[in-house]
Amino acid sequence: MTRIKRFLALILILCGGGNSLVEAGAQERPFLAQTFFAQSAKKMLQQEVKGEDVSYLLLDARAGNVIATNWSELEKPIPLGSLIKPFTALAYGETHAFRYPRHVCRGTVDGCWRPGGHGELDVTRAIAHSCNSYFQSLTAVMTSTDLLPEAQKYHFNPPSEQISGAALAGRGNQWQIAPIDIARAYLELVQRRDDPGIKDIVDGLKQSAKAGTGAQVDASLQPTEALSKTGTAACTHSQSAPGDGFVVVLTPADQPQLLLLVRLHGAPGASAARVAGELLHRIVE
Repeated sequence: MTRIKRFLALILILCGGGNSLVEAGAQERPFLAQTFFAQSAKKMLQQEVKGEDVSYLLLDARAGNVIATNWSELEKPIPLGSLIKPFTALAYGETHAFRYPRHVCRGTVDGCWRPGGHGELDVTRAIAHSCNSYFQSLTAVMTSTDLLPEAQKYHFNPPSEQISGAALAGRGNQWQIAPIDIARAYLELVQRRDDPGIKDIVDGLKQSAKAGTGAQVDASLQPTEALSKTGTAACTHSQSAPGDGFVVVLTPADQPQLLLLVRLHGAPGASAARVAGELLHRIVE
C-alpha cells in the first residue's frame, strides 16, 4: 500500500468512516483507532521535536480537537505576522463585493520582504507569496472596524481601534491573537470555502504550499497536496531572537483531515514550512 493510501486509510479511521475499515457491530473500533492514531502522532512528535525552538499544535481538522501539542500558553495572544492576511483580505472583500484589486509589487521600494518584488498580483498570488506590498496597499483604505466582522465570525481577538495600516495585515506586534484561535479560524475558513469570496483565498493557500512561501510543505508531502500560510513575527520567547517563523498547514488540500501549526524560533516562516512538512511526512508515512 502506498504512503498516500495508508494516510487516507488512517484518516478514514480517525473520522470513524469507511465500512471496509470498521467491522459491522464493532462500534468501539473507531474510537480505539482514533486514540491509537492520536497517541502514535503524539509520540512521534515528542521524539522528533526537542527543546523550545519548535512549538507545534496538531488538530483533527474535522472536529477541531487537539491531537498533540508542544506549545505553552496556547490561549495567550501573541503576534502571528502574516497568518492574519487571509482574514484581512476577506474583510476587504466584505466591503467591496468580493472584488479584490490587482497590484504591482516592486519589492523593497514598496515595503515588500522580497527585494525584487512580485510583479503584478491578484489576491490569490498575494496570499501564496505573502506579498507585503499588496497588503500594505489593501489596508491603506481599511480601519480596524473593518476587521470586526471577520474576528467575530472566526472567533479570534479583534484589532484595537488604535491599529491601522499594515498592522491590520500582521506587520509589527500590535495585533496579537492566541495560537489556538488562529488554528481553529483556519479550520472554519476552509470549511467555508464555498462561501462568496473565499475560494480566491483558499486557492492562495493551495498555491502557497505548491510554489509560494510554503512550498517546502508540498515538497515533503508529495504526492499529497496541502494548504498552507506562512508568517514571520516578533519573537516572544524568553531568549529573544530577531523573529519567529510560523506556518499553518491543512492536509489533504481538498478535504483537510489534519491541521498543523508550527512556530520556529529565530527563523522565517518559509523555514517553519520546511519543519512542518517534515513532521507531517513522518506522521503520515
